Amino acid sequence: MNLNDAELGKEYVIKDVDTFGDDDMKSFLFSLGCYSGETITVVDKKKNLVVSIKDARYNIDPELASAILI
Repeated sequence: MNLNDAELGKEYVIKDVDTFGDDDMKSFLFSLGCYSGETITVVDKKKNLVVSIKDARYNIDPELASAILI
């Protein structure tokens, strides 16, 4: 499942980042610390998702969230 399906407040381990060949998106997510084996938590869901990765919070849109497989 992807990050859009995650429950609020539950910690997940990232299984893969599938950007469908978009190297810029993959590079951006990697710069946030979003890669296989890293833990991620969805803190809030409204229009976008607020996620916690490595003690930092980021606001990501549903398109980016769909590329993060948990």
